[in-house]
Amino acid sequence: MTLSRPLHLILMLLLAIAVAGCSSTGGRKKGGGYYKDDGPDANPPSNLDQVPDAVPRVEPYASGANRPYVVFGQRYVPDTSGQPYKKRGIASWYGKKFHGNSTSIGESYDMYAMTAAHTTLPLPSYARVTSLVNGKTVVVRVNDRGPFHSDRIMDLSYVAAHKLGIIGPGSGQVIVEAIPPDEIRRLASQGAPAAAPPEPASALGSTPVLAPVAAAPIALTAEPLPAAAGGLGNIYLQVGAFSQPANAQSLVSRINTQLGPDGAPPASMEQSNNLYRVKIGPYPDRQSALNAVPLVSERIGILPSIAAQ
Repeated sequence: MTLSRPLHLILMLLLAIAVAGCSSTGGRKKGGGYYKDDGPDANPPSNLDQVPDAVPRVEPYASGANRPYVVFGQRYVPDTSGQPYKKRGIASWYGKKFHGNSTSIGESYDMYAMTAAHTTLPLPSYARVTSLVNGKTVVVRVNDRGPFHSDRIMDLSYVAAHKLGIIGPGSGQVIVEAIPPDEIRRLASQGAPAAAPPEPASALGSTPVLAPVAAAPIALTAEPLPAAAGGLGNIYLQVGAFSQPANAQSLVSRINTQLGPDGAPPASMEQSNNLYRVKIGPYPDRQSALNAVPLVSERIGILPSIAAQ
């Protein structure tokens, strides 16, 4: 069976022979990455610790990327049944060598977005990853296939690995737990984030896919916003953070179209160090912003979080 593989997968296959003799501790090469000549950019962002987790949302599965496939004689069968998945194993990371290349679902790999590669989890989907070394937990969006080594269960983006403290070692023991669509819908209907601490502040990566989530039939704002002269509040709903300003501006345009003329605050882009954040607001107070979460989620397909200016 011949598979059409994106560049990341092709490079992984070519490099597998070179790294096959590496130990189960990660076989770290020069630069700290798992793959030869991989590593961070020469000038990585200074605020990697503040990059927010991915915000789980219900997305349609990518066509073609969830079919059974064979790599090195091993057959993999992606599971789209929604069954629970929780497994312990070794996670490593991939960085600048693949930055900008296509993932298995055709998106551009961003080493500074909270994403990951997995052999059988649905694409795209979301997972909690907890380090068994330091207890830290992150939430990632799974949008790629790999790693194809029996001693590893996940390849993390550079920033996700940084937040889990495994950049230096090259890999580390983790627990990977899938976040099923039913849990995402349930928490979204309650206006609560589906992520584990630290509290997620936005979705990262490519332009989010529109997908409905459950929402209560309430207004976008709990009360009319005060006039500009009266001073608007400084509470916002954050819905995205990107390393490229064009991606952030694209999301701003889409949100302002989808929210419609209901008196809702507009979306705008704000630069913070090397990230471009997309926010809706301001709202007069925190409760007004919280009340707006369900319907905003329903309109734009993204579960926002509360953020102050």
